[in-house]
Amino acid sequence: MSLMRTKSVEQSIADTDEPEFRLKRSLTALDLTIFGVGVVIGAGIFTLTGRAAHDVAGPAIVISFAVAAIACALAAMCYAEFASTVPVSGSAYTFSYASLGELFAWIIGWDLILEMFLGASVVAQGWSAYLKVFLGQLGIVLPDGISHGGAVDVVAIVFVLVLGALMTLGIKESMRVNLVLVALKLFIVLFVIVAGIGFINPANYAPFVPDAVPTESATGFHQPLIQFLFGLPPATYGVGGILAGAALVFFAYIGFDVVATTAEETKNPQKALPIGIIASLVICTLLYCAVALVVTGMVSYDQLDPSAALAAAFAYHGQSWMATIIAAGAVAGLTTVVLTLMIGATRIIFAMSRDALLPRGLARVHPKLRTPWIISILVTVVVAIVAGVTPIGALEEMVNIGTLSAFVLVSVAVIVLRRQRPDLPRGFRVPWSPFLPALSALVCVYLMVNLPVDTWLRFLVWLAIGFVIYFAYSRRHARVGQPDYVDVTKPRVVAPPKDGRG
Repeated sequence: MSLMRTKSVEQSIADTDEPEFRLKRSLTALDLTIFGVGVVIGAGIFTLTGRAAHDVAGPAIVISFAVAAIACALAAMCYAEFASTVPVSGSAYTFSYASLGELFAWIIGWDLILEMFLGASVVAQGWSAYLKVFLGQLGIVLPDGISHGGAVDVVAIVFVLVLGALMTLGIKESMRVNLVLVALKLFIVLFVIVAGIGFINPANYAPFVPDAVPTESATGFHQPLIQFLFGLPPATYGVGGILAGAALVFFAYIGFDVVATTAEETKNPQKALPIGIIASLVICTLLYCAVALVVTGMVSYDQLDPSAALAAAFAYHGQSWMATIIAAGAVAGLTTVVLTLMIGATRIIFAMSRDALLPRGLARVHPKLRTPWIISILVTVVVAIVAGVTPIGALEEMVNIGTLSAFVLVSVAVIVLRRQRPDLPRGFRVPWSPFLPALSALVCVYLMVNLPVDTWLRFLVWLAIGFVIYFAYSRRHARVGQPDYVDVTKPRVVAPPKDGRG
């Protein structure tokens, strides 16, 4: 039983037609674009921009967003090519199974489960915190014991359960709610941008790229891996600050890859998936750059409040009421993020269960709703428990390292599949391959080594747990390795009659 055995693209696509595992195709390119914007634009647009400008880049944070967008665009193009070639649930997991082999597919699937479970839980806690602030500004006070900061965050638990019920009801119904919330979120973001333009002072843009200055470095396991290995002296501002800012705000873009998990529920995946992935990234980039220009123009970068820059910028100009608007935007924004991550988690586990790397019974689709209802319930319960009773804290960076590892493998897999299967029809092709996919992988590795050492150690522990499960269960039960497994790409050998005639 080879660890590098692959599952052919044709077989992956054929599996989507099995009646008991068939999902309902109802999504369009517009649905996918809204889906992508919904998960990428979160509360970070109101906070991360100012923190990055204040701490590392100054007004040049706008350039940082552009650099990060280019890095994301490289990975997005790789996802778009794969999603249009292998329009199957599972995203990077499915792509890796078709090109790099089962072990790599398991690793990336295991990483994606970490990203989406933990990401949804962390953001659900953030939603609870913003809701408490928003209601407080309206004069409604939630009890401390059952809200954010309490022993059990009941508000976060109820929130996740409601989204879980919506997700189980159907993907189209989830998208309708997502559409309303994304529209509200975009309206508030655009309103903040337009309102802030009137308070811009051009003098705040000078110097646009502040002079580089040395800074104190983190020590021990809290320092970036690259600093731990090579002893590089950290600095802020200048060209190095722009690149450090790009590494920081890169994580504001994370989430567009979740679009690929809806491939089996898309009407015309070869065309709709590339449009949805790339269009959502372009829209988010424009919004991020606009907010960065506004916030650094309203207040000098060295006077920005790193924790709540945009709200503080309006308060600086005597517009405290805008804090209520910003809190409302954060509540709407985080709702769509949690919903999208939970949907992505169910589709990853669905694909892995259908391949029997996880118990196959989990992948049963509801006969009427045509959704993976068992997995939806499982994901909802786990995310609700983690969001309600677990202090996440430093584990938030685990989301980033899981995502970046997926980006690396997808970028490499594009190169591998181009060489293995040049005959496959591709609805979208990454230009200048293999150069751009290789550059995408290198950029993501660079961003990974800028994460703290303790994040890497936790990541290695998670991988070790995954290896134990794979060798103890998944490798022996995988459909690809079963004696009765038939690949549709291979000719069937029919035995001759026993009597020798024919």
